[in-house]
Amino acid sequence: MEPVPDAELGAGLTNREYGLLCEIMGRSEMAPECFNCSAPDTGNMEVLAQFGTDEQKKTWLEPLLAGEIRSGISMTEPDVASSDATNMALTITPDGDKYVINGRKWFTTGAGSPAFKLSIVMGLSNPNAEARHQRHSMILVPVPSEGVKIERMLPVFGWHDTPHGHGEVSYTNVRVPKSNMVLGEGRGFEIAQARLGPGRIHHCMRLIGQAERAYEKMCKRANARVAFGKPLSEQGGLRQEVARSRIDIDQARLLTLHTAHLMDTIGVKESRTQISEIKVAVIQMACRVIDRAIQLHGAAGVTEDFGLARAYARARSLRFADGPDEVHLESIAKRELRRFN
Repeated sequence: MEPVPDAELGAGLTNREYGLLCEIMGRSEMAPECFNCSAPDTGNMEVLAQFGTDEQKKTWLEPLLAGEIRSGISMTEPDVASSDATNMALTITPDGDKYVINGRKWFTTGAGSPAFKLSIVMGLSNPNAEARHQRHSMILVPVPSEGVKIERMLPVFGWHDTPHGHGEVSYTNVRVPKSNMVLGEGRGFEIAQARLGPGRIHHCMRLIGQAERAYEKMCKRANARVAFGKPLSEQGGLRQEVARSRIDIDQARLLTLHTAHLMDTIGVKESRTQISEIKVAVIQMACRVIDRAIQLHGAAGVTEDFGLARAYARARSLRFADGPDEVHLESIAKRELRRFN
């Protein structure tokens, strides 16, 4: 079930339709992989479908859609504050009919997969451009290529997310054809915004699925576990936590589906405020609900017996992915205040 909205290339689903399926898939660690809807492949497929040349689609999009290869996206860098993406320092320098790439990236999800064959790399290509957001480009780097080295895999809260994981990748004098440039020099931020908007919907709906599963475990545990002479479900304070969790999940789902509807009807750019809202609200919600489920399970909640610790680690790490909370809050505030200026 390819997530590409183009009906000729994928399932032809709207953001809202695909979002509902993401919630179902989000309940399982394996489901996105089974349906070829894992991040970052979903976003990379959309980039290639929307911006790729016919040659790029044939070489990379078709095998991605077929599930034959996996891909990564190299954006975040260890040596700069990548929450301000204009800080990206990896260089993409023209040299004859090639581009030469130099720099280091990390949290390149998918880099540990045996099927990792493509990295979409964002870097500084036009350092003298007057507009800061026209200085960076995205380029396709085949893996393996001379000069591409996976330095290490990065555990997140102790988990390596095998077999795919998150890699620190160095690019040293990597030479790729100029035909590997996506859309054109200086178009990196334009591509990133088009890619990350739908990607945030996918993350949020998958996390709602995770929160629902944690909520179900919490309720079953509350009914089955006895403490101080009665089931936990009869303890007043714990019952309130169950109610708060139900409210939190339902609010988050409605806000996310509303955002998906806006993206489908008025476009990604016009929905930026709502996309930032869900990026903050939904992920914080998931952290709260999973944390409550852990607490209700007692010491068992922090083991792997119930899968809650891993779910929390995944949810907590997403407060950084696709922009940290602080960046989204600032973006929301600026746009809202302009409305009343």
